Order: sequence, then structure tokens, then C-alpha cells
Amino acid sequence: MTIQALLPIHWESIKKIYEEGIATGHATFQASAPDWKEWDSTHIVNCRLIAIDNDTILGWAALTAVSGRCVYAGVAEVSIYVSEQARGKGIGKKLLQALIKESEQNNFWTLQAGIFPENKASIKIHEDCGFNMIGTRKKIGKMNNVWRDTLLMERRSDKVGID
Repeated sequence: MTIQALLPIHWESIKKIYEEGIATGHATFQASAPDWKEWDSTHIVNCRLIAIDNDTILGWAALTAVSGRCVYAGVAEVSIYVSEQARGKGIGKKLLQALIKESEQNNFWTLQAGIFPENKASIKIHEDCGFNMIGTRKKIGKMNNVWRDTLLMERRSDKVGID
């Protein structure tokens, strides 16, 4: 397995993996995957990765800006999705480790993640990669007419923004 840049040609596989995550009910508030144009416009171009093995994409990771304000230029939100067939094999952790490295090469000093409390695997992966629990965002959004909490996790770089 290798980690490499996510390119437009990977979109159909990325979308399928995203839809598998949506189907769990514990990955995102999104009810459906966007089209490529929308996804592309909201994710930072330099920080998009895939895990691939024998031409099969096993997972993806990307960053989204948290704000358009210049003071937050080095702060981004993490997205990581692993295909159903590849879960529990350490791929999410490898993707997150690579995404952290890529983010620091692109001058990001803080990464954050909003995770449903039920998504124990994602919480563990983020903890293993140096993310700290900031707190619980109570009833932050509705999913299927039910208010849901998310956990806010954060990782501060020890390489970027240390001045």
C-alpha cells in the first residue's frame, strides 16, 4: 500500500468510500456525497491523499479550511474515510500521519476534527496521532431530525507556527 496525492481521476472511488462512511451514520452530517465540483471547491488542493494498493483505493484524507479569515490561514479540519473492506487495518492512521506531514509542509499549524462520539475508531486514530480532546459540542447539528453531539479534537504542530 502507498499513500499518494488524490487527483480528479480518483473521484469515483473517493465518492464511493465517502458514501460508505455516510451510510454508517457516524461519519458526517452529510446525507449524500457532493459532486466533484463541489467537493473540489471546498477541500485544500495541496492536502489531499489516498491510500492505494494494487490500483484499489482503500481510503482518502483531505483538509478543509475552517475560515476565510487570514488569522486562521493555518487552521484546517481533517476528513478521513476508509473503505468498508479496509477498515481495522491501520489505513486510517497511516493516512492521518501522512496528512499531518503534508499539512505541515503547507504551513498548517493546527488541525481539528469533529467526530461523533460513537465513532470510537476515529477517536482512537486521532488520539494516536497527537490530537487532544477539546470538548463536546452539544447538539451541534441535526441528523434525521435528531440532535447530535460531536467531539472537537485538535492537534497543534510542533514544527509550524512555533514562533
